[in-house]
Amino acid sequence: MSYLVLARKYRPKTFTELVGQAHVVQALTNALTTQRLHHAYLFTGTRGVGKTTVSRILAKSLNCLGPDGNGGITASPCGVCQACTDIDSGRFVDYTELDAASNRGVDEVQTLLEQAVYKPVQGRFKVFMIDEVHMLTGHAFNAMLKTLEEPPEYLKFVLATTDPQKVPVTVLSRCLQFNLRPMAPETVQEHLSHVLQAEGVPADTPALRLLARAARGSMRDALSLTDQAIAFGSGKLEEATVRLMLGSVDRSYVLRLIEALALGDGKTVVETCEALRLHGLSAASTLEEMSMLLQRMAVIQAVPGLADEPADASDPDAHEAVRLAALMPADETQLLYSMCLHGRAELGLAPDEYAALTMVLLRLLAFKPGAVSTRAAPASGAAAEKKTLIDATARVPSAAQPVTRAIVPSAPAVAPVAAHVTTPDTAPATALAPAQPAGYVLPVVVPPISASKTAQALVAPAQSATKVVAVPVRVQAEPGERMQQRQEANAGARPASASFMATPEGDFWHATVQQLIADEAIAAMVRELALQSQLVARDGDHWMLRVERESLNQPTSRERLRTALSAAGHVATISVEVGAVSDSPARRNAAAALEKQRAAEEIILADPLVQSMMRDFGAKIVPGSIKPI
Repeated sequence: MSYLVLARKYRPKTFTELVGQAHVVQALTNALTTQRLHHAYLFTGTRGVGKTTVSRILAKSLNCLGPDGNGGITASPCGVCQACTDIDSGRFVDYTELDAASNRGVDEVQTLLEQAVYKPVQGRFKVFMIDEVHMLTGHAFNAMLKTLEEPPEYLKFVLATTDPQKVPVTVLSRCLQFNLRPMAPETVQEHLSHVLQAEGVPADTPALRLLARAARGSMRDALSLTDQAIAFGSGKLEEATVRLMLGSVDRSYVLRLIEALALGDGKTVVETCEALRLHGLSAASTLEEMSMLLQRMAVIQAVPGLADEPADASDPDAHEAVRLAALMPADETQLLYSMCLHGRAELGLAPDEYAALTMVLLRLLAFKPGAVSTRAAPASGAAAEKKTLIDATARVPSAAQPVTRAIVPSAPAVAPVAAHVTTPDTAPATALAPAQPAGYVLPVVVPPISASKTAQALVAPAQSATKVVAVPVRVQAEPGERMQQRQEANAGARPASASFMATPEGDFWHATVQQLIADEAIAAMVRELALQSQLVARDGDHWMLRVERESLNQPTSRERLRTALSAAGHVATISVEVGAVSDSPARRNAAAALEKQRAAEEIILADPLVQSMMRDFGAKIVPGSIKPI
């Protein structure tokens, strides 16, 4: 006798044997019990979820005669009468299955509909089952519309499709639609265990878990993979053989990669990627396994109660997910999850998928908050200057080369103005150019000057009228009074430093946090916790901090901050409360920066040249162009 594959041998024969589609079973069972039967049903869903199986069970329920031959319409077909056995074997005259993928023309549909005028030969109903109905042509759909809308009382239509979007709405409106959902891995795993127990095949739980995940919601795919795994493993299922058959990555590599990324260990990441290359393990599978584990970590971090009671205590990955969730900050988990998802699309673009995998993972270290560059870091003052102001010497051209600058009007209403300031040994030149058409660019020639004079002018532009004032201006035809009002409104719109109130412990805590940041002892969420917190009190070796946001008060961040303080010589335990904060290092830094900005703006606005241009020509300073030195 020929071997029958598991997917066909264990095809459900009744609604009670159907797994994973309780919502469809309940609706059809109630309809059959009350005999409120529709004339057309449409079953949608991905491959292998039971569309054809439900159709055959429905046909048996409509035509079942019962063991004694006196039965009627029932939700529990007997499976032993002539109608049930013939439908199971595929030779029931009144049950017709049409594959629309190969019989998609109008002629095939007309041939099928010609049989609708004849009453059933053996059964109670004629059932026309059209599989992959979305493959029919437009003319074929039109040919069946009238019969589908008003069929004879003995005719039932059952349509099945994997792509309901391609079915015309005129057909959808004539059918009861049931969406068969992809099955959960736990449901597939449980069904596989029953099938293998009935087959007498020994199987490990981790091996079944791998098969259930690889099926991706399809029970037929799961049974087909199980058939292949039984042959591959010589009659038994073990995790190692199933993983080798599927090409799945050993979870030990995934755990090692995530732990190395959490600790910022780039060497381990590169070595693990090379190990994957040597063993021929799939790079795409690696990113997929990492995404699944990162998703569990993100859930644990968002719902801390799940860390104490994992959803599946028998799953070893659950305990590892809890451990890694405590090791990696929540923001890095989200960032790495997004990188793994988008990184799978990049593997095909690279000449070597393992090199692409390495780049995807190292990207987290490159964008890791507080990551330390491998190059020599510049001094703190130089770094701040690089971010806020271009070096003054870089702005000064060579003494032998004059510079030609241009003032470009931003709108037709702008009047071009040429102005430059010279030293006393040159004649002053300030002239108003005649009106020019919109878009006219008026060059302004600045004589060669030395770098020392320019640097002095940038540092103290208001000390002497003979120094060059570097004021970026945009000239507009507006009255001076309105410009002054706008300047005052912009100044009033800036955030004030009134929210900052110095406290007795503020100076000590600000100096301590700044030292920790300078020593690169804290980063990411720990740095934010330190900057946004206020030191309320110090009671011996216990420090009380206060933050405004609950999201900063995480156990991992508190422990890392305590460790950094201990390493800096402050041996203390810390506790964090949530409340109003008035003196934090971040507020002190913001108040100092705001004060510097105001001082710089006052110097520029007090300059006589700036005042004369604003008064005479309606000039205005471009917002954001004044930066403190």
